[in-house]
Amino acid sequence: MKVKSLLHSLFLVFLLYSCNSAKHRKHLFILSGQSNMVRMNESKTFITVLENEFGKDNIIVVKDALGSQSIQRWYKNWKSPRGEVPEQRGDLYDRLMQKVTNSITNQKIATVTFIWMQVERDARMQWSDIYEESLLGLYDQLSEDLKRDDINFIIGRLNDFDMNNEKWPDWTKIRAIQVKVGESNALFSWVNTDDLNDGLNSEGKIIYNDLHMSEKGYDTLGLRFAKNAIRLITENN
Repeated sequence: MKVKSLLHSLFLVFLLYSCNSAKHRKHLFILSGQSNMVRMNESKTFITVLENEFGKDNIIVVKDALGSQSIQRWYKNWKSPRGEVPEQRGDLYDRLMQKVTNSITNQKIATVTFIWMQVERDARMQWSDIYEESLLGLYDQLSEDLKRDDINFIIGRLNDFDMNNEKWPDWTKIRAIQVKVGESNALFSWVNTDDLNDGLNSEGKIIYNDLHMSEKGYDTLGLRFAKNAIRLITENN
């Protein structure tokens, strides 16, 4: 009985260590996209929440984003719906990955979370027919380059700026694609942004259902990204 009791105690200790081990390992967070990612200050709520969860020395955050850009600037095999290949394809991805490489050199990374806030340009260009393939292709491209099959993927869904598709014809189609992809895999997730584009922007101007988010909206966006990242890391590791 004493042997069984000792083994049981050791097993409980092992379980406790395993549950807490995520808080003592390095976690990489890669943020990219266009203007709404550019305008989100990751050093506020996003990094603060992650540091509180994992510790300041256990998180690595790499961000590289550029406004008004199609996913073609990240996905290297992108082709237009007509099969056309653009001159610029994958160059922003290369720029992002250079930052990633510089940040993780000689580091042992336990988990990787890719956070993506982009697609307004593709909705405007009516490229919804190829967006799902491009989005999944970008994820596979990153997985291959980092040699991992366990990358968490969080998608910031388009907000409710043009729900009638009056200005940008593929707005609601791409929203649906983002949700579909975000719910297609246990490693994937999507974040709602419909309530983040009302209020005061960074210039003190009142906005409502704007293309961009309010100043408080960006703080909330960072919070939602961080909480989703923690959930995925907890569930999948």
